[in-house]
Order: sequence, then structure tokens, then C-alpha cells
Amino acid sequence: MNVEEIIKTEKKLPIKQRTMIHFALVNNKIREQFSTALKPFDISEQQFNVLRILRGQKGNPANLSTINERMVTKMSNTTRLVDKLILKGLVDRRVCPDNRRKVEIIITDNGKKILSQLDEVMQDTEKKVLKSFTNKELEQLNSLLDKF
Repeated sequence: MNVEEIIKTEKKLPIKQRTMIHFALVNNKIREQFSTALKPFDISEQQFNVLRILRGQKGNPANLSTINERMVTKMSNTTRLVDKLILKGLVDRRVCPDNRRKVEIIITDNGKKILSQLDEVMQDTEKKVLKSFTNKELEQLNSLLDKF
């Protein structure tokens, strides 16, 4: 189904407008699939992203600005995300022993456990979302998207 059929217009859209609508539709579809996959774990996409960032620290803590700069979806409310993860027991917050003004965030063992379960679920979701593409097509698509 093409963009014009999806948005139910009879006129052929200009290529730039068509492309932007395509991006929006694809983004919505991907987010919907990921949200559905994460829902049974009561984790949002942003919380999932924070957990992955913290796991990538390999046991070292991260501060809020480090987390925020590495987020796929930049947001100003990283503190709220971290607070929710603390309430779920997936991350801990502590005061840096060397600088008492600095707050450090670290993933808990429970956070690592949930994240390892999520890894499999998210890989399955990625496969579903990308099932229509060959590896060569994905390489071409990534090459084009790198132009952004």
C-alpha cells in the first residue's frame, strides 16, 4: 500500500511531502511495535533505553547528563525516568563519594535480569518489523539514512 492510499488522498503527493509522511508512518509503526513488546514488562521505550545505557557502562555508574546525551530519544525529563526505574528496583541512585554534588545511577541485578529478558523480546520485534527487507536492502537503507 502506498502513502496516498494510506492517507486516503487521490492526488499524487510531491516527493518531499510523500517522504516526510513515509517517515512519520514508519516511525509510528515501529514505536507501536516496540511499545507492544515492552508493555508486559511495564517498561517504556525510554526506560528501556536508560537500562541499555546503564548496562553499557559495564558496572560503572553514569550521571544524568551522560544518560541524557546517549538517549536515542532526547528528553529533558531524564530524572523522572530514572525515578520510575528506581521505584521498580531496576536502577539505584547514589551520591558520588568523590563529589557529593554529583548523583550516580547504576543498573541493579534485577535491572540486568529484566534487560536480558527484554533483549530477546526486542530482537524478535526487530525481526518482525524488518521481515520484508534483505540484509542488502537494510545496508542500503542505513546508508541513505546516514545522510541525515
